[in-house]
Amino acid sequence: MSAEANSRLLYIGTYTGAKSKGIYSARFDSDTGKLSAPELAAETKNPTFLAPHPRGPILYAVSEIENFQGMKTGAVSAFSIDAKTGKLSLLNEEPSSGGGPCHLAVDKTGKCVLVANYGSGSFAALPIEADGKLGEPRSKIQGAGSSINKERQAGPHAHQIINDPANKFAFGCDLGLDKVFIWKLEPNEALLDSENAHFAPVEPGAGPRHLAFHPNGRIVYVINEMGSTISVFYRAKGTLVESQTVSTLPHNFHGNTTCAEVQVHPSGKFVYGSNRGHDSIAVFAADTKTGKLTIVEHQSTKGKTPRHFAIDPTGKWLLAENQDSDSIVIFRIDQKTGKLTPTGDKVEVGAPVCIRFVSESAR
Repeated sequence: MSAEANSRLLYIGTYTGAKSKGIYSARFDSDTGKLSAPELAAETKNPTFLAPHPRGPILYAVSEIENFQGMKTGAVSAFSIDAKTGKLSLLNEEPSSGGGPCHLAVDKTGKCVLVANYGSGSFAALPIEADGKLGEPRSKIQGAGSSINKERQAGPHAHQIINDPANKFAFGCDLGLDKVFIWKLEPNEALLDSENAHFAPVEPGAGPRHLAFHPNGRIVYVINEMGSTISVFYRAKGTLVESQTVSTLPHNFHGNTTCAEVQVHPSGKFVYGSNRGHDSIAVFAADTKTGKLTIVEHQSTKGKTPRHFAIDPTGKWLLAENQDSDSIVIFRIDQKTGKLTPTGDKVEVGAPVCIRFVSESAR
């Protein structure tokens, strides 16, 4: 296989500021673990989360802002990808149906974009047109209520929405309400069925932030930002049943920290969660039958505030984005134990907070 065939295009979302102007592109060599120097692909405001189209050369991004075209809402943008240069060209923008959008996902058919609005505590779905452009938001679910932390949970704070592996349901984490919502998804209509919604509670004050599915589709891992824990759920009769909650921190650590990202290794044998403040990745072994977790190690991310990290499609490498030290650090994944070993490679980019690989079929 040629070296070019092993070079994968990826995009980096950032908080814009003195060191960042928007979305950056880079190429990652899955044989060597080398990441090229990031280059500006498109100027845009606070593209803090990205999602590629499953088939076409299109990238979608949130704009984590509170005002878009005079409306009290953030935005979602569609970009066409030039696979040779990595450059992005804006196709169009639409309102996200809420303030401060922080996460989005594209359903498996490429028919709709799902978005979570942290500031206003709402979830929405936008249709994707045949040319990859976005249509106006068609479905919106506004959260209501609060939880026990008066400072962080005085109202709803939608933090993630994602389709399940079968593409039949959408799952949404609300940090402010301590709930994981489940809606039936109709991607062709960009609709979330709010009338028949279910939800699973987490421990009060835990603050569910993101979730990830095990490859078998039956196990769900929820990382709780405020509780610094990962909760293990199994799916049953349209809802979630908790089977375990484990700390992401060492027993002897007592400083201020918050969790951020959770991901499952492609093999299903390992689960990873990031700790901001402790500035580490917690590595767990996952039981192949029950999904329950056993701690393996805590690996420093060699930087500050790992808001997000990415596992490359081969499952051999983990790329940790250190938001407050403006760096991406590369780790090799031990395929037998899941342990992380820093390769010594690091690239600089301003306030990186999301990495998304472009699928080979979309190039």
